[in-house]
Amino acid sequence: MARVGIYGATGYTGYELIKLLVRHPQVEISFATARSAAGKRLSDIFPTLIDTPLVAVEEANLQDVDLIFTCLPHNTPDLIPLVQQALEAGKRVIDFSDTFRLHDADDYERRRGKPHPAPELLSAAVYGLPELHRTAIREARLVANTGCYPLTAILPLWPLVQADLFADRTVIVDSKSGVSGAGRSLSLKTHFGETHETFSAYNVGRVHRHLGEMEQETGLHIIFSPHLLPVYRGILSTIYVTLKPGTSSEMVHEAYNVFRDEPFITVLPTGHFPELRHVQQTMDFVLGFQPVEIEAGRMIIVSALDNLLKGASGQAVQCMNLMLGFEETAGLK
Repeated sequence: MARVGIYGATGYTGYELIKLLVRHPQVEISFATARSAAGKRLSDIFPTLIDTPLVAVEEANLQDVDLIFTCLPHNTPDLIPLVQQALEAGKRVIDFSDTFRLHDADDYERRRGKPHPAPELLSAAVYGLPELHRTAIREARLVANTGCYPLTAILPLWPLVQADLFADRTVIVDSKSGVSGAGRSLSLKTHFGETHETFSAYNVGRVHRHLGEMEQETGLHIIFSPHLLPVYRGILSTIYVTLKPGTSSEMVHEAYNVFRDEPFITVLPTGHFPELRHVQQTMDFVLGFQPVEIEAGRMIIVSALDNLLKGASGQAVQCMNLMLGFEETAGLK
């Protein structure tokens, strides 16, 4: 049995991660940390979970584990020291934040407006998207788990880039997310009274902090508009592309054949589209498309996933399985 540790076990992604790991046939949880709940048990916070004690960060014993998950916000002060400490101890790391997702330190500084505090880790980290980087993930010491919004854009766009189908490399991505994407910490914008029976856009254009990984992985210029839905979980993205004139549905399906053996990706027939209910509480990533003006190459793609599973915790377990030599779908099917 492999032993894993979890930093930040009581957030939404930590909770979903633990639910997956306790059912995993080849993994045991060695420790779980929580700042505000240290000294309690997981079952005190989430009554349906195991009685694993929650410990303070400094009480976690790295020597007991093969791999750690850091389920902490990007601005957590000790996130980078924790990752460095684990790597120096010879442990493998899967990080849930966006701290290590951009490979280039100059790109990071340009997008964030400040230098990365540990640039050597950017070049060492592997972007945690198995469908694109499966071989590298198997060998990685540090995996930067993908963002949920970026995944809904990267997976539909990457095969079209590989097939050289784009006429215009500027793409519009219009995404709608449930409130769990904002995390469990208290925030006015996710209060019930602020989200119930309303629908709002935020960080419109080219200002969202996850835009960089979309462009890094696709090589496209992306205009991104995220929206907040009055639902708990799930993301649905509508993507507007201009392909080479005359690009047919058959040519697009041929490009998407690269996913034909992927266990969690479904490409629907032309003109059929996913809904949130198709993917909620699952690891499924579903996409559909519709050519709008074939002679002009215009096409609309719709993709959907569960932001807490394929977009976060389930994706991390998929990466863990690759890193530890397990069946890739273990604990996920």
